[in-house]
Amino acid sequence: MTQNQALNEKKTCLITGVAGFIGSHLARRLLAEGCQVIGIDCFTDYYDGCIKEKNINDLLEQARFTLIRRDIVDLEDSWFEGVQWVFHQAAQAGVRASWGDQFAHYTHHNVLGTQRLLEWARHSGIERFIYASSSSVYGASGKLPMHEDDLPRPLSPYGVTKLAAEHLCNLYHQNFALPATSLRYFTVYGPGQRPDMAFHRFIRAILRDEELVIYGSGEQTRDFTYIDDIVEANLSAASAQNALGRVYNIGGGSRISVNGVLEILSRLAEKAIAVRHEPVQAGDPPHTYADTTRAENELNYQPRTTLEKGLEIMFNNFLEIR
Repeated sequence: MTQNQALNEKKTCLITGVAGFIGSHLARRLLAEGCQVIGIDCFTDYYDGCIKEKNINDLLEQARFTLIRRDIVDLEDSWFEGVQWVFHQAAQAGVRASWGDQFAHYTHHNVLGTQRLLEWARHSGIERFIYASSSSVYGASGKLPMHEDDLPRPLSPYGVTKLAAEHLCNLYHQNFALPATSLRYFTVYGPGQRPDMAFHRFIRAILRDEELVIYGSGEQTRDFTYIDDIVEANLSAASAQNALGRVYNIGGGSRISVNGVLEILSRLAEKAIAVRHEPVQAGDPPHTYADTTRAENELNYQPRTTLEKGLEIMFNNFLEIR
């Protein structure tokens, strides 16, 4: 079944973390395709809740959208009657915040929350369960690009919890034939990106003529993935016949240093950027780069938005809303 054929059936979809950056973009796309969307979000205080409220304001106006303001750990069967596709985007985010006493939040939301959702899903008759994993599971990989069969070695407690949840999805597929697929996202960006993420911080500082903070030399590299490509990958994974029980890298198709990103932003802003360097933060890998061959072959995945174009869209969005 192709993506278009699947969407023509007007699925009833559950999106966890629906008020977040990725969840709200995904909900908007599914609603545009005519699907029914049930969204759940517990509105954690990791960042300003007003941002999440703004993310879903337009969704709340649509008759085919239902919002549940609850924690999935407290899940009740009656919440999600009739769901066919599950997009599990909810997670306690943030590599740097996952150390110390905060770790309990990560095990609660990322591990226990996923297990509760999987327990519900294995009895519900769903057609697809798409889990939002992360490139953080790889850690400081000894080789680039990173391949799905490489040994995961997370560098942060956050990465450990994302990998644990990914393993849970595989266990439920192997033992109960749950139709689960995991997508390892590589640094997602675009309009509405979380305020703690690098591009959001960079553009905000540039427009305010503030000093911009870089952790390390700036020569660390990342594979950045535009939000629309992430959404397309989710829809493809939900409709691809051979995706069950599989793990896929979802990247932007290239990698660039943080200094290279600043050069692009300097051109967009048409001015020099003031930078302050601070020590490398615990848990930050030196490089990420996705081998997306498997996703290309099995999901027909192709990133369509170049970094230059995506940054231009994000920069202009900041200009419009400030």
